[in-house]
Amino acid sequence: MFKTKKTRPDSENAARTFSSIDVSRIAEVSLRQLQWWDERKVVSPHHEGHKRVYTSEEVIEITVIAELRRKGFSLQKIRRVLKFLQREMGKHLGEIVEGQSDLHLVTDGKSIYLEDKHDRIIDLLKNARQPMFLVCVSDQVRRLGESPAKKPIRSEATASAGRKSARTA
Repeated sequence: MFKTKKTRPDSENAARTFSSIDVSRIAEVSLRQLQWWDERKVVSPHHEGHKRVYTSEEVIEITVIAELRRKGFSLQKIRRVLKFLQREMGKHLGEIVEGQSDLHLVTDGKSIYLEDKHDRIIDLLKNARQPMFLVCVSDQVRRLGESPAKKPIRSEATASAGRKSARTA
């Protein structure tokens, strides 16, 4: 009998995973950017050989990071935001969202707020002494849900068989 090595603990059946190409498309970042973030331990996906495999939670974090980068945040400030959230909540950003209806991340790079009440968000923005940035984390989750399911990978044998039948026809 052969023993198989489990690479990840099973969580409620098989959790949905994403390839680098899927994540690049969803988060609107380059493949090189994903590689760089992995090398710098910003978001470290699971590796299967040379391929990076991302969980839903990691993809949510990446989309939020990408959104903050587009708004001009430095990677150092983004790391600070992510570390604070993990330290205060005891969870990663993607895990926090699961039970919330609409969750917004409001930050100026120093102060960080996770709010689900629109009144409090407006109060924060009104009373801010410097520009605040808002990222709707729930929108990032919805974006993830809208992404098409992973296409089956064609093996080399089926690809070459398809080419042969096309030539003979």
